[in-house]
Amino acid sequence: MDEYTEANLAWWNEAVDIHAQGDTYLLESFKAGMSKLKSLEREEVGDVAGKSLLHLQCHFGMDTLSWARLGATVTGVDFSDRAITLARSLSKEIGVDATFVQSDIYQLPQVLAGTFDIVYTSYGAIGWLPDLFPWGKIIADYLKPGGFFYIAEAHPFMWTLDEKSTDFQVTYPYFSLEPIKSEEEGTYADRSAKKTHTVTYGWNHSLSEIFMSLISAGLKIEFFHEFPFCGWENFPEMVKGEDRFFRMKDPQKENMMPMTFSLKATKPL
Repeated sequence: MDEYTEANLAWWNEAVDIHAQGDTYLLESFKAGMSKLKSLEREEVGDVAGKSLLHLQCHFGMDTLSWARLGATVTGVDFSDRAITLARSLSKEIGVDATFVQSDIYQLPQVLAGTFDIVYTSYGAIGWLPDLFPWGKIIADYLKPGGFFYIAEAHPFMWTLDEKSTDFQVTYPYFSLEPIKSEEEGTYADRSAKKTHTVTYGWNHSLSEIFMSLISAGLKIEFFHEFPFCGWENFPEMVKGEDRFFRMKDPQKENMMPMTFSLKATKPL
């Protein structure tokens, strides 16, 4: 394990308890039947009943289990041992069958066999991966012929901007050849939380890298959409809508830039 992955793993292991207890993930509401999925991914992925679904970077499995509640046979993967422990416990507690595998994405072929109708990932996932080309190949290898990959994710343009300001100043590189180091006490779900591990490393992946990692693995892009809202409060003065997406409070800034994209890619028969 390299120093970047080691630091990120320590951060995520510590974040699990914070996220399980805070208000952002609404764990108790989820246990009572609330779906963690937003309308965007539910509509664009479509009916999953009777299909097998592999969820990459699943955290502690709320999205994964939400797909299972819709009828999918699900497998969730995350590199955090504490996240996977909680996911397995949560699966048993709510009585929803799921398989959870602890693994780094790049090492997944060593511990998980089989193919799936759908490979899925979403919201704040790929920025933790240093290289998307092996990621794309792993996705393609896990798809059945005719199966598809779906991602809803923060737009790489948004990641270049200063998240502490509403002036939309470019602060971070669009092409991050080196890891971007961040240090903060809390997490995106609880800014005031006190943590022992405060340093993380991330990578901003350009749209061309995202597209070409999938195309070079033999997948066909079916659609690509961009949206002026975010899955979390990325900037000050954002408001949360009924759809659980955050938008700029100032209407003049609401449509100034893309904050989220979605993409579907299919493996040919």
